[in-house]
This record gives sequence, structure tokens and C-alpha cells, in this order.
Amino acid sequence: MFVTAIIAAGGRGSRFGGAQPKQLIEIGGEPMLARSVRAFAAHPSVDEVIVALPEELTVNPPAYLRDPRVQVVAGGARRQDSVGNGFRAASGKSDVIVIHDAARPFATADLIQRTIEAAAESGAAVAALAARDTVKLAGPAEAGPYVQQTLRREAIYLAQTPQAFRRDVLRDALAQTDDATDEAALAERAGHPVRIVEGDATNIKITAPDDLRFAEAIINQSAIRNPQSALRSPARTGRAGTGYDLHRLIEGRPLILGGVTIPSDRGALGHSDADVVCHAITDAVLGALSLGDIGRHFPDSDPRWKNASSIDLLKRVTALVGEQGHEVGNVDVTVVLERPKIKEHIDAMRANLAGALGIDVARVSVKGKTNEGVDALGRGEAIAAHAIALVRQK
Repeated sequence: MFVTAIIAAGGRGSRFGGAQPKQLIEIGGEPMLARSVRAFAAHPSVDEVIVALPEELTVNPPAYLRDPRVQVVAGGARRQDSVGNGFRAASGKSDVIVIHDAARPFATADLIQRTIEAAAESGAAVAALAARDTVKLAGPAEAGPYVQQTLRREAIYLAQTPQAFRRDVLRDALAQTDDATDEAALAERAGHPVRIVEGDATNIKITAPDDLRFAEAIINQSAIRNPQSALRSPARTGRAGTGYDLHRLIEGRPLILGGVTIPSDRGALGHSDADVVCHAITDAVLGALSLGDIGRHFPDSDPRWKNASSIDLLKRVTALVGEQGHEVGNVDVTVVLERPKIKEHIDAMRANLAGALGIDVARVSVKGKTNEGVDALGRGEAIAAHAIALVRQK
């Protein structure tokens, strides 16, 4: 059975307020959208995940959505429009399509599995909680709401997501043109029975700022009861990238390493200032987030980067990393140079690099090595640098 998950994250969260879309707000140090997506991307029964985002975010989606199993599509004016866009992007192999609100970041693997299985059997299924309180139906509110009727509590269920559907059932549901607050309602209107799956009390929806307090409480309580719980933020081990750079050495060029001009009769040949230390670190940082290499961002065909300061280029990449919701943890770089020796300049290089990366100098390592007379590096005809960088989520 091929299962597609659609994460509805196309709204702006107008009821929530704030400068950014609600789904990007952090809970327990992690965006709620990241939590919701991970619940499905890591689920063994889910084959692909499609995330419907506000259109402006599809141009440069958050780094945690850059996963081979995750596809991003633009959302629509209404929730069902966003889900419709996701449905059209789904694989033709999809047997069951499960839909989930990005604003419900605590869906458990068990709840997801039970909803998928129920939909496979019955055609449509919705996670829902039985009402615990006595339910009153209010009448006209001209002079304030009055009870019109007391409803049977046993017949009342509060709908959640995930909601899952066989492909043909969801197609019929999305063909309905009337507005609806969820896909289960559309399936009902299309004449399909919808099976209720017992929901989860912790599967709350973040609608207003006050809900964040409950969300944090759920995370904290989960951490106390089960330190390995999936509700906790993942360990901040980060992502690692490596970088390498090599340049010929010629007369008449300054030798600049880590933003420091090193006294030398020869310097590195390059379009910018040919600082191999900065270039290797830049590639390592970009590589950690799968953002390409230095040539992609600062091509030597662009006159803007002629003789550019590589420290400045590194600052630009650091800002890009910040925009992706990450920060540099630490870097380690090895310079391969036969002469001159760089030992006396390492502290200044580390200070420059730390400033460009926005981290403490203690998290920057620079080492110098020779190539023991072997090949062009050993003959003093070239200089190279190897780097590794750890980038982690803020």
C-alpha cells in the first residue's frame, strides 16, 4: 500500500497574530511545522510527504523541508485549495492519502497508523475525541447566547487530524465546491461514510498564543515520563559539511588567509582575494545545509566578486545560514602550504573567522601543514585548505 501524507501549512495564521506564519513558530526549540512534517516523514507506513506552504515560502523553504521524501507545493486561498494542490502533486501510485494540520505538532505514530488502516478498510477516517463535557447548542444571540438544546454527549466527537482517505474518496471530496473546515466534511457531502478513529488528547491544535503554554507543557511532561519520546526536540547534533579549495601561487599577488595578509613573495591566484581558508570553510558551511558551493553563490563570471574579500563572502553565507533557521556550531580548517609558515598568524585568522561566522573564537580551529615536498603543493607552486563545519538548528 502506497501512502501519501499532505501537510496543510498554507495558512497565514491570522487568528494567531504575529509577524511570521503560525506554523513557523518554535515549540520546545523547534518549529511546529518541522515537528508535524517529521512525524510523517519518519513514519514507516508513509511513502511521500507533500507540504502545502504559503506561496512566498515555496521559493526558499526552510532547510528541514529539504528532504528527498518531502515535496513542497504552494497553498491556496482556502484550506481545501491547499489540500487540492497537494493532491494533484501526489504520486499516481497513492492508495491512501492522509491529511494533517501543520498546527497539530504532536500526532503520534500510533494515531497516524490507526487512521491510515481505518481509511484503507472503510474509505475515509477521521481522528476524533469523544466529548467529555455536556454539550449545549446555542440559539440566536441578539441578547446574548441562550441554550436552545442540550445535545447527547455520547453522540458528539471533536474532530482532529490526521484524516485519511482512499484516493478515489478524496478525489470526490475535493470536487465539492462549498467551503468546509476539514476534508471529512467534504467526504460526507460527497456521500462517503467517514469512520471515527479514537484521537489523542495531546494532539492539540495551536490556534491562539495561549495554546503555546499547553504545547510546552506537553513537551516537558513527555520528557519527564519518557526521555526518548518523539515529542521532544531532536538532539542538536547538527549537520556536517566539508570544504576544499586550492589555488596556484604566483608573484605579484598578496597571500591572504582567514582575512589576514601573510608576508610572502607570492600569493594565491583567483577571481576574488583567493583566500583558501575562507573558501574551504564557506563550502563546508554551504555543504552542511545542501546549499551548493561557493561558485554557485559567488560565480567568477560575475564582476561583483572581482577581488572581493572572502571574509565578506563568508559573512554573507553565515547570514544565509541564519535565514534557514540554523547557526554555525564550529569549524576546523587545515592549510597545506610549504612556505611561509603561518603559525604566528593563526590567532588573528581565528579571530577574523569567528567574527565572520558569529561564533566564539574557541569554536574555530586553524592548523598549518606542509606536503613534505610532494607534488605541486610540496614544490610550493600551490596552496590548499581542507575544512569541516558543523551547522545546527537555532
